[in-house]
Amino acid sequence: MIAQLNPADFAAWRDRAAAGLAPAELPVVLDVREPWEVQTASLQEDGFRLLCVPMREIPARLVELRDTLGADRPLACLCHHGIRSQQVASYLAQAGFSDVVNLQGGIDAWTHQVDAAVPRY
Repeated sequence: MIAQLNPADFAAWRDRAAAGLAPAELPVVLDVREPWEVQTASLQEDGFRLLCVPMREIPARLVELRDTLGADRPLACLCHHGIRSQQVASYLAQAGFSDVVNLQGGIDAWTHQVDAAVPRY
């Protein structure tokens, strides 16, 4: 079962996750939306690394993700409403990533709970 992270609790998760990492490393938000969606509304890096990889590209880039991030890096998956990101989070967990959460409600919930300046679409 993939943990569900409420956007309102993201800052606390990010800070806990960063405490366990080397100084040069950051927790990762993996945005699995399509490029046009990311262009429409996106998060700004703030104590985390933002990585945008559309859901359809995840299987082909799995080795790259593991090599670049490591299988133990804290990952929070993000999409529009939390459905695609849940699927990607489950896929990554099955592929051996050990610290994966789903940002529940996606960027739409983020706009409501964290940053009203992020556009809704």
